[in-house]
Amino acid sequence: MASDVDTAPLVGRADQLAALRAALLDQIGPGQTAAVFVNGESGVGKTRLLAEAAARLRDAGAVVLTGSCLDIGDASPLHPVLQALRRFDADLDAGQARTSSAVRGLLRTFVEETGDADSAGALLERVSRGLSLIAEGRPLVLVLDDLQWVDRTTRQLLLYLLAGLGELQLSVLAAVRAESLQGAHPLRRVLTELRRLRSVRVLDLAPLDRADTDRLAAEIVGAPLAPEAADQVWQRSGGNPFVVEELARDLRDGRDGLSDTLREIFLSRVDVLPRHAHAAVHAVAAGVEPVEHWLLAEVLGLPEPALIEALRAAVAHRLLVGADDGYRLRHRLVAEVLAHELLPAERAGLHRRYAEALTRAPAELHQARLAHHWRLAGEPGRALPAAIAAAREAERLHGFAEAHRHWSAALQLASTPVTGPVDAPPQVDRAVLLEQAAETAHQSGEHARALSLLAELTGGEEPGQSCGLRIRRARYLAAAGRSAPAEAEYRGVLESADCTAQERATAAARLAELLLHLGRYADAGQRAREALELAAAVDGSTSEVVLASSALGFSEAFLEDPDAGLAVVRQALRTAERAGGPEDVACAYLHLAELLTGPLNILEEGVVVARRGAERVAELGLGRTFETRLLAIATNGLFRVGQWAEAEKVVAAALRHRPSGADAVELLLARCRLSVGYGDVEASDRDLEAVATMLAGGGAPRHVLPMLILRAGLAMWQGRHDVARQAVQRGLTETRSDDVVLLGTLAWHGLRAEAEAHASRTVAVDHTAVRRLRDAVDRVARKSVTAAGPVRLNADGFLALCTAELTRLDGRGDPDAWARSAAEWDRRHHPYPAAYSRLRQAEALLVRRSRSAAAGKLLREAHEMALGLGAVPLTSEIRMLAGRARVALAERAQPARSRRAVPAEPASDELSGLTARELEVLAAVAEGLTNKEIGQRLFISERTIGVHVSHIFDKLQVRTRVQASAIHLRNRGE
Repeated sequence: MASDVDTAPLVGRADQLAALRAALLDQIGPGQTAAVFVNGESGVGKTRLLAEAAARLRDAGAVVLTGSCLDIGDASPLHPVLQALRRFDADLDAGQARTSSAVRGLLRTFVEETGDADSAGALLERVSRGLSLIAEGRPLVLVLDDLQWVDRTTRQLLLYLLAGLGELQLSVLAAVRAESLQGAHPLRRVLTELRRLRSVRVLDLAPLDRADTDRLAAEIVGAPLAPEAADQVWQRSGGNPFVVEELARDLRDGRDGLSDTLREIFLSRVDVLPRHAHAAVHAVAAGVEPVEHWLLAEVLGLPEPALIEALRAAVAHRLLVGADDGYRLRHRLVAEVLAHELLPAERAGLHRRYAEALTRAPAELHQARLAHHWRLAGEPGRALPAAIAAAREAERLHGFAEAHRHWSAALQLASTPVTGPVDAPPQVDRAVLLEQAAETAHQSGEHARALSLLAELTGGEEPGQSCGLRIRRARYLAAAGRSAPAEAEYRGVLESADCTAQERATAAARLAELLLHLGRYADAGQRAREALELAAAVDGSTSEVVLASSALGFSEAFLEDPDAGLAVVRQALRTAERAGGPEDVACAYLHLAELLTGPLNILEEGVVVARRGAERVAELGLGRTFETRLLAIATNGLFRVGQWAEAEKVVAAALRHRPSGADAVELLLARCRLSVGYGDVEASDRDLEAVATMLAGGGAPRHVLPMLILRAGLAMWQGRHDVARQAVQRGLTETRSDDVVLLGTLAWHGLRAEAEAHASRTVAVDHTAVRRLRDAVDRVARKSVTAAGPVRLNADGFLALCTAELTRLDGRGDPDAWARSAAEWDRRHHPYPAAYSRLRQAEALLVRRSRSAAAGKLLREAHEMALGLGAVPLTSEIRMLAGRARVALAERAQPARSRRAVPAEPASDELSGLTARELEVLAAVAEGLTNKEIGQRLFISERTIGVHVSHIFDKLQVRTRVQASAIHLRNRGE
């Protein structure tokens, strides 16, 4: 829970570290297991304690694997274990080949897992054996953070491993956020079971005491605090290390902050309210905001003057906010605080009064709120009809996420046992509820949930002879990123004699769309034609026509005639807008945006179409699925034209939807592309690990190849040329895509990795790999000859890069080859590869000790372009070469078109070294905003803000935010 670029010391945890060492290592022997679950509130220091304990256990000779659970639940099975294995393998050196082989063998076990129910036990046994091979007789410690988000499969694995059925000496150290284990949280049951084992302990991590609080604050400030300030920190923080750190940094940097011991603060503010105002705040907290004035009057039963007086008091105490549409809590956290202050009977009575008041409302039916309040009042019989009505109303308004919540609530209500004198739920067809819940889950991006509900609908078996259910399952599988089984399902429908012409037309159209996403454009075109023929004989097949036409147009534009293909896709969009459903409109926008920003390289229009399409599909209720994918396309287009700052904002806005499956992969890859360009290694690694986990069961080339390309690009900036080589060679082995541009990109990264290895002399050039890369370049050249003109133009750019990289391998590099590459990318208005080509051209000229003036000009141009983008690694390499060649670089870069400096006037000399994005961040720092607040304003992650702040400190040669703010204010004349 770090909040700044500096790291606070670990204070007051010596006893806990000693206890962890004893429980996890010293007190167990071969074949024994142990576990410690560190339980504590947010900010109490669980993650930091785990990191320090892991380091000490590693120093003591244990094999330590560390991973973190993702806040996406079962959508990413075994992610923390896979992440831990990948991290461990990455840290192994060349002398640990045997251990690395064991790690990779275990990772292959996960990839090859079929997912059959019968194989679950066998998988657990194989994992146990694999961990034994990795440990090689040493103690093994599995460290897992944020266990409250653990997926079901990892929970089962922990139970199996801790049963101690083998010879492995295994310990588990995990952190759990205490406030998350509420209600029926699945981890509560697991911890209850594990507590029965004598080797399992739960360590409740308490806040710091007064002495340690003072010590931590003094370490951050750099000197002991004055008595008054120390008292204030202690009283406001309650010893919570995160709050202590924030308050101490505020003191150090001269900022005034508000204490975050929220429960005590809010309860004390509520307790001082007059009696009626106290009741009003409790009522609003239990209601669905905004709570209308008339409804609050009904619930509280107060005379109008008394109600007005009570509400005025609550508003005056800054607990409620009044508006024309009703009343809201100023801080929603108050509702969570107050929920624990009422007895269950009091809460139920309050919700009953809400439900009765809404039932008496003369105008609107308020079905969603009725369902909510009747359910919490303990009346499932009255809540179920309201939930179903609310679901249908949400579907009518394209609110699929809301509809899914209501259908899920209806499922739960239909099976709720009735106790006491309340009405039983009416009889409903559970199959209908499951079907509706599954479809709305898919529409709202909950693809794993949709598959689970569909499996429940079919009794856990595959749909069998039901063609409609097979098509539905294929749709859900494809959306979840499981393309191979989805393709098999579609083909099964097409080959089945029991399926109707309508069902075969649907299967053919959706298979064409899937093949298009897999990069198999020729196959997609063939299936699209088949779908159109089938649809022509069936009435009411608008959806099939839209999907098939979009796929056919994309295929023709890529392989044959760009203009004709583009016209077909545009017509498909018009058809969808005129007569299609929400998903038809979304698919048509998706294909048009991809075609423009990809093969046709009409980037500006493509970005506009993608963003316009995102707005349109959001109106249709498909924000979490198609909107996120369209915004990912827009992000990639903005990245290529050099508008990285705008791309950051777009991807940050899309991530607010918390997508899953293939939608999440698209967005994570788009964000990772920016992170690699910026040189944010930690953010890039995190996204690549998440993508690798989601693609572990197999993924489309459109996802796998970009992931491997990004992995190679990141590894090269880190000087890990062997890792880059492995990623590229894997891509060459696995690709079946017709996309020559993607293959050309992969080949360039491979040749660049070999050239970098040759130049650095740290890793020997792999001549076999080079031969494979040459073959790949030849394949791209052959295929691009017959491709459509714009596709060929794009491929030519990467061929120029490949040709130039080969000259680096052949000798000193050919300046003319790099000049041709720079010209190719200038024509396409892609600044990043153009800047890189100039760097290499200058390097080749300097090696020849000729035309140093030309080399200097090229370096200055490349530096200006890279600095304007914010491409930190590329900028650093340019500066390094310029320093060796004694070339003076202009310290002030012209911002790229997308960069908007906050100040209206030009930057002064002191700030001239900052990029436009860094100027934006510095201006926000000078306002006293935290990294989190800056990230929210600029639509960037808090971690990326930390990277920017670090760069600002380095460039301004300062150590604190106060010093940086002073420079900003001085140069703004304030």
